Amino acid sequence: MSKSVKLAALFALFSFFQVSFAAAQGAQVPFAGLEIGVNSKVEIAANSLSIDQTSGKAVFSGNVVAGIENMRLSADKVEVVYQTGTEGGIGAVSGLIATGRVVFSNGDEAAEGDVADLDLEGGFIVMTGNVILTQGPNALSGEKLNIDLNTGTALIEGRVQTIFQAGGSE
Repeated sequence: MSKSVKLAALFALFSFFQVSFAAAQGAQVPFAGLEIGVNSKVEIAANSLSIDQTSGKAVFSGNVVAGIENMRLSADKVEVVYQTGTEGGIGAVSGLIATGRVVFSNGDEAAEGDVADLDLEGGFIVMTGNVILTQGPNALSGEKLNIDLNTGTALIEGRVQTIFQAGGSE
């Protein structure tokens, strides 16, 4: 990617989030600053649940809705990823892999895509396929979105397009 394209994308991202620069503060993006981790409470509702005792895999299917702290996830299917080396996997959720009409939301901020991988241990969300990120009237789209919940940074890749509302509220 050329330097001018990177700079244009960076400018669009900063404009999109109407970032105010302060020495003590970082640029905040949707879902930034959430206190999620392996000890987070995860609640999931779905039409069905399939459990494979041998592999310890749990797959929720059909109108899946999950709550993780103050973040909401909806998808067609969600696989629960357990920490390795945990007997039975009970209470040791390290992540979620969501597929089909995936939406993460946090208030008026939302990210949509075809697939999402939420790493609770690392504090990362990776979304792929027809990604749309919205914050109020602003929208940003691409093929892949990486959100680092620890630092409040995001990177969107793959023919990035943006629509943003310039200026403040009236």
